[in-house]
Amino acid sequence: MKKPRLPKKFVEQCKAVTAKRPKTVIDHILKHGFITTEELKNTYGYNHPPRAARDVREQGIPLETFRVQAADGRSIGAYRFGDPKKARFSKLSGRTAFSKELKAKLIETDGARCAIYLEEFPERDLQIDHRVPFEVAGDDAENMNDPADYMLLSGSANRAKSWSCEHCANWLDLKDKQICKKCYWAYPDSYEHVAMRQTRRADILWSGAEVSVYDKLRERTLELQKHLPAYIKELIEKHLEE
Repeated sequence: MKKPRLPKKFVEQCKAVTAKRPKTVIDHILKHGFITTEELKNTYGYNHPPRAARDVREQGIPLETFRVQAADGRSIGAYRFGDPKKARFSKLSGRTAFSKELKAKLIETDGARCAIYLEEFPERDLQIDHRVPFEVAGDDAENMNDPADYMLLSGSANRAKSWSCEHCANWLDLKDKQICKKCYWAYPDSYEHVAMRQTRRADILWSGAEVSVYDKLRERTLELQKHLPAYIKELIEKHLEE
């Protein structure tokens, strides 16, 4: 694949990035034109390629996802630079590191629980996340310790939010903060849409002694030959009718 010719200023700004993970991706693309998910895993040891790609986007650098053929003939994912005109270096100069004080404030306000699952987790397992994605709004350096702009998420909830946001038209093109503020992923207790889709969502997590309840539900769905989400909806509807 032929490498595209990139504007000199764009290349200079890309090379100015110093954070290890995005720099690794950027340098590889500058040299080879693109980087595959296999290269991210096997060459650089990044087991979650979308996270590495997101780190680049957080630097204000547009990336495109496409498919290439691996050596064994499989179709695999790859990343290359998007339109340099869409670069946003001035606004997204890189995610600012979160302080321990901010996490402490969030725990003091909401408890040590995931904002999506509404379940308690060990504090070390909770991650600070922007309510409005960094890629849409960036960071306000003067208000980095305002807990109202952030939420605590478990690792799995954070990955689910990332996937949904990264496939949302507002993330990809519109960049409208007000749309994000009405989304489930920003305010799961009061929202109008889920990544711009007119749906409603409830994430349920069974843990500890509750796992046995999930197992019973699962066994029952196998007996009835029903999908678990549909069966749970059915039980809720019956309960509400009663």
